Amino acid sequence: MAESLSDRIPKVALLLAVGGVLLPAMALLAYSRPGYFTSPTYLGGLALAEFLFAAVCLYRRIFFPLVILSFLMAGTGLPGAGGVWLAVRWAVLATGAFVGSFMMLKERRHRFGLFHALAIFAILSAIVSAAVSRYQELALMKAISLLLLFVYAGTGARLAVTGHENRFFNGLLNGCEIFVGGIFLFRLVGAEVMGNPNSLGAVMGVVAAPVLLWGTLLDEGSFAQRRRQICFLLALYLVFHSHARAGIASAFISCAVLCLALRRYRMLGQGIVILLILVASSALFDPEGFSKTVSSITSSIVYKGHDEVSVFASRESPWQTAMQSIKGHFWFGSGFGTTDTGQDASAHIGRYQGLATAEGTTSENGSSYLSIVSWVGVLGVVPFVLLLAGILLFIARTVAWMINTGSPLHPAIPLAMMALAGLVHATFEDWLFAAGYYLCVFYWSLAFVLVDIAPYAALPRFSVRSRPKPVHMDWGRLPQIQ
Repeated sequence: MAESLSDRIPKVALLLAVGGVLLPAMALLAYSRPGYFTSPTYLGGLALAEFLFAAVCLYRRIFFPLVILSFLMAGTGLPGAGGVWLAVRWAVLATGAFVGSFMMLKERRHRFGLFHALAIFAILSAIVSAAVSRYQELALMKAISLLLLFVYAGTGARLAVTGHENRFFNGLLNGCEIFVGGIFLFRLVGAEVMGNPNSLGAVMGVVAAPVLLWGTLLDEGSFAQRRRQICFLLALYLVFHSHARAGIASAFISCAVLCLALRRYRMLGQGIVILLILVASSALFDPEGFSKTVSSITSSIVYKGHDEVSVFASRESPWQTAMQSIKGHFWFGSGFGTTDTGQDASAHIGRYQGLATAEGTTSENGSSYLSIVSWVGVLGVVPFVLLLAGILLFIARTVAWMINTGSPLHPAIPLAMMALAGLVHATFEDWLFAAGYYLCVFYWSLAFVLVDIAPYAALPRFSVRSRPKPVHMDWGRLPQIQ
């Protein structure tokens, strides 16, 4: 078999050749068009291109963290975090999708199945809804943003994990620890870096809590376990401190399913007992303060300031608005990512950085499921429903494997628990298909990885034993993705 060009020519020689061509070309451009090298816009674009080129050279190792970081920086409340990052994130995602597709086609080692076909049909549905929308240009741009996300998730995100499972999941745990610790330190100084409490509750309840709880079950030494336990408790504190009901519910459900599926009944019971002891101690030593705290928590978390009406009073208005939109655009929807307000389309078209920004994509009291129906209509929502059903299937397979083996040593477990938490959280928050939101990018990237590594397992036989005999699996030899 004939060797390819990259096999016969060393990579260093290729880089030298490229540099030998680019440097004279840049020198000629600087001499003939000096204005390009004095403009901050052109210099910034040149620096971004150089940075992306360097990242592509280390694509499998650093591009996934780069994608997540670029979207996270665009959505945080840090000084200078917005602005340029609103546009940079799309350049990073588009580059990742293009390079990932090229590498997938070249290697031809990865399987594309029904789940990936459903993702393609979902994109086509979004494009069709954009074609019949009052705001065609805006809806089409948002459909393209979802296309870029799905292409990257189906290529680049999978390449980041394939063959590097140990490094990736160790990095995921370490990243969660650093992220939670950093957010907690910012909270100590009174800085709200996540933009709003709902976003804080979302990232802590959907990602940090289930992943860190899984990390505490791994036998990697007492120091690592203690460190992750502390970070897990900090994540629970932050999600509770956010007063975001959706975040609290997603964290509780995902962590409870993890403990029950692995039959860690003692761990779950100890957590509940510790919580009850703390509550009882507070009531004994300061009954008046405890009563005020309970009243305040009930008002701010349970009723969201609507004590005189129902628990879901704060969400009834957006739900009713969504239902009216569905009735008005029953078959094909109002256009992907848009709501028909009756205004002229030109009022909604902004610059490219408004392709799918975090603004307007995470409604405080909305629902991702109602939103997608109102966007693409009853006909267009079918592939999206099947796509979510596929995620539920892979979650169920992972949970069945956990029940049968009682072992936490499978890389699909944290992804399945995160996917479950995200589906719960999306019931009350509108972010699941908002491609400009960092949690959406992170969620779908790992959802496509879950499709690859979810284990096959027979239906579990339930038992009242506290813990079954675990499968002997070496954490240093995680199941490889085929």
